Parts: sequence; structure tokens; C-alpha cells
Amino acid sequence: MELRTLRYFVAVAEELHFGRAATRLHMSQPPLSRAIKQLEDEVGAVLFARSPTGVRLTAVGTVLLDEARALLDHADHVRVRVSAAAGVATLTVGILGDGTDPGMARLAAAYRRTHPAVDIRVRDTDLTDPTCGLRARLVDVALTRAPFDETALAVRALRTDPVGVVLRADDPLARRGRLRLAELSDRRWFRFPQGTDPVWQSYWNGGRPREGPVVRAVQECLQAVLWNGTVGLAPLGHDLPAEFALVPLIDMAPSRVVAVWNEGDTNPLIRSFIKIATAAYRR
Repeated sequence: MELRTLRYFVAVAEELHFGRAATRLHMSQPPLSRAIKQLEDEVGAVLFARSPTGVRLTAVGTVLLDEARALLDHADHVRVRVSAAAGVATLTVGILGDGTDPGMARLAAAYRRTHPAVDIRVRDTDLTDPTCGLRARLVDVALTRAPFDETALAVRALRTDPVGVVLRADDPLARRGRLRLAELSDRRWFRFPQGTDPVWQSYWNGGRPREGPVVRAVQECLQAVLWNGTVGLAPLGHDLPAEFALVPLIDMAPSRVVAVWNEGDTNPLIRSFIKIATAAYRR
């Protein structure tokens, strides 16, 4: 199996939609569909159950997803170590969140103008690691959301966003102009897997333990809301499909967009990245 094909597979598995996965991968849908079909032929089993509204993982696909994530993480780790040994001018950026954020687009453009010879590599991560592989040295710097355990990390706040609750559009609470966390106390919420940063998990669970399905990616959160009627939190200002509503929470602390790097890392490319990021997100 080629690593590129496994990355395609993981994108479709996390988005549960070929169109959204193609957008995320910056490619058209037909070659993505062909690559997945070729992977299914190679595996000898169907990986996705397809329907007009999207796709879902089969039992075989679920097993492959766990293995593919582990393989890709290891490949990233190898690449980082080899690049460091070779002295290549690269900067690996971990990203958790909306890749269409205008602040991120301004940052990318400004950094390329300032450092045209630097090879920028991006590592897109799921919701189980808010530091995007920073502690494992898989990335040099991360663009993510706080709060999380900041031990041995340096954090620069770039922007704050108010937070709302994600509901099905036909949920009675979806017609409300605003809500309080207490009004959701009897609902099922989505949860993150065991071992997820407890500070991060507590924030996105509204400060208390919750019961509900375990998710790893944004699309899995949305599917949990759609299929199971669970609730979850998300920053305001992001477009959601018509099947969902995002109602502001008036007693929830804002979510901070932050740049994070390992404390004591003296890489000048990181220092420049933080300086440019701070300016880009202030506009």
C-alpha cells in the first residue's frame, strides 16, 4: 500500500464523504474515488458502504483506519528525523481546525513571501491530539485551539472565537437564540477517546464528564449529532450543512486559536513563523 493512498483513505474515513475529502486533499473527486477503489481491490474487501448521502466505514474499513493512522504517524516521524539529519530547510506545521480560516490563508501567503526557499510541510491531525504531534516531535509548530495541557510548551494566542452548541436543525433547542450549558445537562454529548488530553476534553465537554459516542474527527462529531441526536460544541462563524444548527452559548469561555511550539526550541524558522502568524491573525 502506498502512503499517499492511505492518506486518501484516512481523509475519506474522517470526512465520510468523497466530495469533502477531495476538497480537503486539494484534488478532484474522480481520481480520489479511483484510488479508493484500487485500495479496496488491493485489500480484497469493501472499505466503505456507499449511499446517496455519503459513506460509512465497513468493519474492514474500521480496522484499516486504525492501522493506517499508525502507519502514517510513523512515516511522519521518520521523515522529520531524516530531514533534521540532512539539514534540509523545512518547517513542519501541524494543523487542527478549519483549513479555510482567513487568518491561516494570510499566514501562508506572508510566510511564503518571507521564506520562499523553506519547504513547508503540513500535518493535518484529528481531535485526539490538540498539539498536532508536537510532543512527539512530528511537527515543529502547531496551529490549533486551546485549552490543553501546556506543560513544556510555548503558546501564542492569535484570536478568540465564541462557542456554540451543534444541534440537529429539527431539535427544539435549535430555534433558540442562545443557550446555557445547564440546559444541555440531560443530553448525550460526543466524547474523545481514552487518553485524550484531559484539559482539552473537559473544555469541549462543557467542564463535566459526559456520556455519548466516541469520536476522533470533526465529521464524526457531525455524524453523531445527525444520527444519534447528540450535542457538541464548536466555534461560531463556521458554515455547517443545512441539517445542523449552531446556537451560541452565553456561559462558555471563548475558544482560543493559538500557535504552539516546544519550549526552548531555538529554530529561527519557528520564531519567524510565530511573528508572521501574530500579524496575520490580527487583521
